[in-house]
Amino acid sequence: MVAPDSASISSDQAKPGTLRLGDLSVGRLGFGAMRITGRGVWGPPPDRAAAVRLLRRAVDLGISFIDTADSYGPAVSEELIAEALAPYRDGLVIATKGGLTRPAPGEWRRDGRPAHLRAACEASLKRLRTARIDLYQLHSPDPRVPLEDSVGALVELQREGKIRHIGVSNVDVNELAAARRVATIVSVQNRYNLTDRSSERVLSVCERDGIAFLPWFPLSAGSDAVRVSGAIAAIAARHQATPAQVAIAWLLARTPVMLPIPGTSSLAHLEENMQAARLQLSAADRRALD
Repeated sequence: MVAPDSASISSDQAKPGTLRLGDLSVGRLGFGAMRITGRGVWGPPPDRAAAVRLLRRAVDLGISFIDTADSYGPAVSEELIAEALAPYRDGLVIATKGGLTRPAPGEWRRDGRPAHLRAACEASLKRLRTARIDLYQLHSPDPRVPLEDSVGALVELQREGKIRHIGVSNVDVNELAAARRVATIVSVQNRYNLTDRSSERVLSVCERDGIAFLPWFPLSAGSDAVRVSGAIAAIAARHQATPAQVAIAWLLARTPVMLPIPGTSSLAHLEENMQAARLQLSAADRRALD
């Protein structure tokens, strides 16, 4: 298998290159911190110490980009990141999001009002124990609020020094264009993976204009979806890899602006995901998956 025992993995073994987020440079394989919370992305994890160890191991392995949101827990993911990693080492970029609320388990509600986004950002600053958030993303456009108003609130926070760079999430090409008329957008975070390419047009814009693209749910092809894809299974077997590793390797090979952020609460899966950076898909492999 591509993933060896954790004791044999070093940060130098899994470096898939870098990309730019404005004036920041980050490794092209990040970590999504949604799953370090409790079941259903609600409440604390069953083993808080294990979650802290996982985050520290991710950074030890060379991850320089961690993505979270105030709605993960809610608040729990940000608190754990600060507990594990603050004060943050040089070169480590922490990105968070605002604009979704969690009134109850299983509920996700949009709130793009400027007042809410300001309060959400300031609360994230406190939880993350930082004076400025490297990348703050609008979690989802709110149909009740003009997108220009939501993004404009982030621009105001940026001018105040509370946000370094602005990103958007769950947008179509028209919404991305609207956001870019108001702010310099350095990243887009949309659902994208081997079996769901509905954001292909958005990805094309990002590739054309050098905007980082963060695919969320990047490993759907590494779970249930792999059962219906003989190509993925065959490629994984040929490379002595896992389907999840093939899914990550395909994303990394898809375009230089891709920044996968696979998340997990398992140390073993973290090690496995990191090793995907070493997996080189052939042209034939990519044709089979494309």
